[in-house]
Amino acid sequence: MGLKDSIKGLVPAKGKDGKPGGVEQTAPVPEKIPVPKAKVPGMEEKKSLFSAIFSRGKSASITLGPGEIRQFEREQGEITRKLEKHRKQSIGVGRIIKHPVKVLTESPLNILIVTVPAALLLFFIGTALFIRDYGTSVLFTTTLVDDLVVFAILIAIIPVAFLDLRESTRIRKLEEALPNFFRDLAGMNDSGMTLPNAIHLVAQGEYSTLTPFIRRLDNEMSWNTTFIEAIQRFRNRLGTPLSDRSIDLIAKASKAGGDVSEVLRAAARDTYEVLALRTERRNNMLIYVIIVLISFMVFVFVIAILVSTFLSTMATAGSAASSAGAGAASFIGNVDLFFYTRLFSHAAMIQGIFSGLVAGQMGEGRVVAGLKYSAIMLIIAWVLFRFFIS
Repeated sequence: MGLKDSIKGLVPAKGKDGKPGGVEQTAPVPEKIPVPKAKVPGMEEKKSLFSAIFSRGKSASITLGPGEIRQFEREQGEITRKLEKHRKQSIGVGRIIKHPVKVLTESPLNILIVTVPAALLLFFIGTALFIRDYGTSVLFTTTLVDDLVVFAILIAIIPVAFLDLRESTRIRKLEEALPNFFRDLAGMNDSGMTLPNAIHLVAQGEYSTLTPFIRRLDNEMSWNTTFIEAIQRFRNRLGTPLSDRSIDLIAKASKAGGDVSEVLRAAARDTYEVLALRTERRNNMLIYVIIVLISFMVFVFVIAILVSTFLSTMATAGSAASSAGAGAASFIGNVDLFFYTRLFSHAAMIQGIFSGLVAGQMGEGRVVAGLKYSAIMLIIAWVLFRFFIS
């Protein structure tokens, strides 16, 4: 009994609610105390600044003083004036004044802005001087005014013919190099190269007059310009109808995410077929161009024979009949050899001008392309009648 009582004394007695009785545990449970976060100097100011700038629905207001407002207005006015000046210099007469040579040579017909006024000035000033020195009879008894007309026409059409010939040659060489460029680009793209790497490798080759344009395209793409944007600039620089169609198709296919290699091959085949058709057409129409030129030469030759033999004989016979008697003179009549020679010279020159235009339309499909033939035939007719037929 002693051991039991001693153990019972050690174990605390339970209360009525089943909890241990005896000595009560009054130690308080510690509460969680919030620990303050360390503040970084300037963080609150930056946070308030960013929240003011990037907060949605709230606009950051900046207050400017009167001096700052006036300076801002002056800067805006200066920018507006510069933009307006640049706009005026980019169109119309302002562009002609700033870049006269570029404007006049970028299209063959633009040179007419200078050549037509120059031709008219030559004709009117020359005619006025001739009338002042020789009187109005110079219009009917000499060929000085006819020579002025010929020189004025040549001044007007020779620059256009030269620029058109140069431009057509440039376009033909560019378009002839396009199929090889597209085919090589497609082959390298099929081998696993990306388009920028393929263009960089292609730019190391030679593609006639197309080479500088390809190298500029490679330089633009090396500055992380997108392929679509770079190829569109490449198309604008070429500026030929065939390149516009082919490159626009390539750009759209690349933008849509299709097989660019297949599109490049299709563009190469299309360009090659178009060039083959043009060559075939030019070869087939060459015979008609030659017929036009030969017909002009035959016309001039017949007139030369007619004037040098028949009309000369008639003029001599008329003069002899006039000296022999009135009856014979009335039968044969006086033949004005100068009048008929001048009339036939006008006919030959007009024939040469319009035959050249027809040859250009038939041979190359453009009337402007016939100006070179017109200039050549006009010079032939003028030289023949001024120096060989009189």
